[in-house]
Amino acid sequence: MIALILLNCQSISAQKKLSFFEPADTFHAKRFWTVTYLAAGIYTGTIIGLNEIWYKQYPRESFHFFNDSKEWLAMDKAGHFASSYAECRYLYQGAKWTGMKENNAIWTGIGVASAFHLSIEVLDGFSSKWGFSLSDVGSNILGVSLFAAQQWGWKEQRILAKWSNMPQHYPNTTIVSKDGTTTTTLDKRAKDLFGRSYAETFFKDYNGTTAWLSFNIKSFFPSSKLPPWLNIAVGYGNQNLYGGYSNTWTEGNASYSLSKDQYPRYHQYFLSLDIDTSKIPVKSHFLRTILDMINFIKIPAPGIEFTSLGKVKVLGFAY
Repeated sequence: MIALILLNCQSISAQKKLSFFEPADTFHAKRFWTVTYLAAGIYTGTIIGLNEIWYKQYPRESFHFFNDSKEWLAMDKAGHFASSYAECRYLYQGAKWTGMKENNAIWTGIGVASAFHLSIEVLDGFSSKWGFSLSDVGSNILGVSLFAAQQWGWKEQRILAKWSNMPQHYPNTTIVSKDGTTTTTLDKRAKDLFGRSYAETFFKDYNGTTAWLSFNIKSFFPSSKLPPWLNIAVGYGNQNLYGGYSNTWTEGNASYSLSKDQYPRYHQYFLSLDIDTSKIPVKSHFLRTILDMINFIKIPAPGIEFTSLGKVKVLGFAY
């Protein structure tokens, strides 16, 4: 694959001296190999880390499929969509930094992001805990397609896939087992599910997570006098999720179940303002890189929340 990219890239020519964060105008071999080695290192480290943290805890078995399309009320599918979009965009930007031609850079983003997610699905396929999920693969394809279609059609990203997470406080409410012999707490259940550090809960705690599509207004209405960085975002989240399919679980030999009346699982829909940080005018290539990197995160801003329980709430900060 690397050889094909090199054959299709422009020949190395005399170039002006570039600052480190400034994208190259023509193909820059040293930068290309720097990005290649860096991406390979990140990929290897991620796979090793996932194996140590997740897969080693569960038995391996023959390759199998796994239908989890309805698990977590589809929040994990939103996560696959948003993360594959972001990875494709970052990889594209890394390719452009090397001076790669536009079409080659887009295909680099598509190919590497897709290969990364597919390899994780293959690992899932050999794990007794999970399996190869076609719905995960579909979500990944939608994510990279959102990026590629816009880049080919509009030469810019007018619609951004974003992610946000608000740290949740879970009370030490006592939960009695079904047979009435043992107890646990909501806080313990949440920590067992989502982790204890914010680095873990940022992606795993689906009660505090919102997936967003953020639309750049100026891009769609270029004659307007609105600032080029102003976006309108629509978000999707859920609440009262204490299990993948239902709020039932086991701890040791004890089984627990939460009342549907007291802890109803419900959807949240948001409408909020947002900022496309990539369109904030700055001259520094370093600042431009930082602003591009954080554009995956929804910026806190006023908004409205609608729920599947029929409630509407005005929010000072939707995040």
